[in-house]
Order: sequence, then C-alpha cells, then structure tokens
Amino acid sequence: MAGDFRQAHRSAPVAGDVEKSEGDEASPDIGARLRELRKMHGLSQRELAKRAGVTNGTISLIEQNRISPSVGSLKKVLDGFPISIADFLTLDLKPRSKVFYQAKELREIAGGPVSFRLVGRDTRGRAIQMMHERYAPGADTGDEMLSHAGEECGIVISGVLELTVGGEVRRLVAGDAYYFDSRLPHRFRNPGTIDCVIVSACTPPSF
Repeated sequence: MAGDFRQAHRSAPVAGDVEKSEGDEASPDIGARLRELRKMHGLSQRELAKRAGVTNGTISLIEQNRISPSVGSLKKVLDGFPISIADFLTLDLKPRSKVFYQAKELREIAGGPVSFRLVGRDTRGRAIQMMHERYAPGADTGDEMLSHAGEECGIVISGVLELTVGGEVRRLVAGDAYYFDSRLPHRFRNPGTIDCVIVSACTPPSF
C-alpha cells in the first residue's frame, strides 16, 4: 500500500508522510485524536503498533504531531482498532455522562455473521465493557483462540452457544451463563440452526 510506514533508523517517517516543522499545526489534530482513541481502548503505544503492523516509534511521532501521516498510513494505523478514517475524524472524544441508550445507539464493532454491539460509545476510563452479541448459525470468533487480560461473563438469551475455555468445551442454552479468566484461550461458536444471542460483560474493556 502506497504510503505505508516502514521501519528505518530512528523510526524515520516514510514517503507519503510529511515531517512537521516547528510551529506547524495539525488540522484536525490527528496526534491528539489518536492518543485519546488509543487511551479509550486501553492500549499502549506498543500494543497499538503491534496490532497495526507499524513501529511504536511511528505511533509516538504521530501522537506528538511530529509527522503528518498520509491517508494510507493513517488507515493502516486505524485498522489496529479498527475504525474508519471518517469515524476517527468525527468521533466525539469529549467525556460524557450519558446514562441511557436506545437500541439504535449501541455501537456495532463487528458486523457480518457475528455482531458485537457495545453499550456506550465513549469507553474512556470505564472499568467494564458490556455488549449485545449475536452469532448467526455456524458463526464463530475464528480458528485462532482469543486471549487477553481480564475477566468476562455472559448469559445466553436465545439459541445455543458452544464455548471453549482452555481445554473445556460446553454447550450452553438460553438461561445458561459463563464466567472465566480471559487469559485462558477461548472461542465462541454457534452450532445451532437459529441465531445465538448473548449479553456479555468484560473487565477491563477489550475493545
């Protein structure tokens, strides 16, 4: 992809990225927005860099507004969340004290045969993440097992959920629940013939 970041001595910017001069101002402030979004997701510069396939030095340079990334470079970094450039530039990063959410206000962060709808658009400083999850028949979270710091739990609202945690596999139906240490490798799958719906919680937030 043209304009992608490449590691060089001292994490130098690549072609397509413009090195900013003293006194230059970002419009919009890409660096500040990236830093706030990264903190909102609870990621270190190193973690975001690993997700995006760039160096942590590159993330640091962008956040300090020392380079102005090309569209291609910015898209590659934002794919680490993921978030589109349009959403990134219009996302309200101001703290909110919103209490109630209509169904249409839940934020879709997956899409396709697996739907993850997040309660609350601004997760900065929050200790818990709650989602409405829907798995189409045969859908799963992927061949690769998930693993991350924290704890998670959930209740099956409808359908059948096949949950693998560590070496254990269990099929759960409506009304059944789970609670486990998220560091254990885990995977979700719908082995049934109708949608499986779950309400889940995770702390700290993983999205």
